[in-house]
Amino acid sequence: MEEIVYLIDTNAVIDYLEKRLPAIGMDFMSFVMGAVPAISIITKIELLSFNASAEHHRQLTDFLYKVNVLTLTDDIVDKCIDIRNQRKIDLPDAVIATTALVYHRVLISRNVSDFKKIQGLQVIDPHRL
Repeated sequence: MEEIVYLIDTNAVIDYLEKRLPAIGMDFMSFVMGAVPAISIITKIELLSFNASAEHHRQLTDFLYKVNVLTLTDDIVDKCIDIRNQRKIDLPDAVIATTALVYHRVLISRNVSDFKKIQGLQVIDPHRL
């Protein structure tokens, strides 16, 4: 059986770190963090762009040391352009979605509606497990 690998969206990272998920969502995210977690470069930018307290910034930095940050590739850029030409979607969401598609990862996000029309993309909402 093939191992499922995940890409964690910004909102899921924040909800996990701030313990705003239901118990089953926290357990799921802890499981993901114990496996091979990854985020998009967009998520890294968004996380480090928040005006956060020193403690919250330290928590984010610790989190970033535990995950793989998947950078932009030509494949991601090309697929992102295709998706944005087909439907209205914000650029950051399009990059995150195409990163999940190109790297064959299941996206973990609270904003399922932002991604539901992207063909082939699997999304799990940790608030609704």
